[in-house]
Parts: sequence; structure tokens; C-alpha cells
Amino acid sequence: MTFISVLMVGIGGFFGAMARFAISQLFNKRKFYNIPIATLFVNIVGSFLLGFLLGAQIKETYYLLLGVGFMGSFTTFSTFKLEGIQMHVQQRKKDLILYNLVCYGLGIPLAFSGYLLGQ
Repeated sequence: MTFISVLMVGIGGFFGAMARFAISQLFNKRKFYNIPIATLFVNIVGSFLLGFLLGAQIKETYYLLLGVGFMGSFTTFSTFKLEGIQMHVQQRKKDLILYNLVCYGLGIPLAFSGYLLGQ
């Protein structure tokens, strides 16, 4: 691991976190559904973009910047799990089922689609 590698991940992570925060603020101004739509959005978009980066076989430095750094902080798997637990505790079973179906049902196909488009 070189200094440049660590720097690329850090820079990408900084901008990915800023983008996620901005999207969260934008979506939180509006109430779309009872599910956390901002987290859903970044995870679905992130799945596609990570698949695309993998399929594009970009140089390692760019993958560290965009894939590991930016997308790593942009997507929110831990937040996704936390929100699922909160819906369970609040006994919002329908919302929890819908949220998981949409996240997994769109996330996996979009990651694969991104990979195919990136090739």
C-alpha cells in the first residue's frame, strides 16, 4: 500500500460522503414514502456505479479513488441495516419488507447491468 493509494481512497471518501450527505438533505426535505428513500437511492445508484467501475476495468489508482473511496463512503450498507432494525423495532413490517425487496431486488440487477455496460 502506497501513500498515493491511501490518498486516493481518502480523497474519494471525502467527496463520496459529501455527495451522500447532500442527497440525504435533498430527499429529507420531501416525504416520499415511509421508507428511507435517500439511503435506498444512494445504494441503488452505488450498486450500478460499482458494477460499472468493475466492468470498465479502470486503472487501480482510479478504482481506489472512485470505487473504494467515493463509492465506499457514498453507499451506506450500515445505514441500510440500521434503518431496517429501526423499522423492525417500530413494528413497521410492511415497510421493512418493501424496503428490503426494493434494495435487493434493484441493487443486484443494477450492479450486474453496470458491470455489463462498463465492459
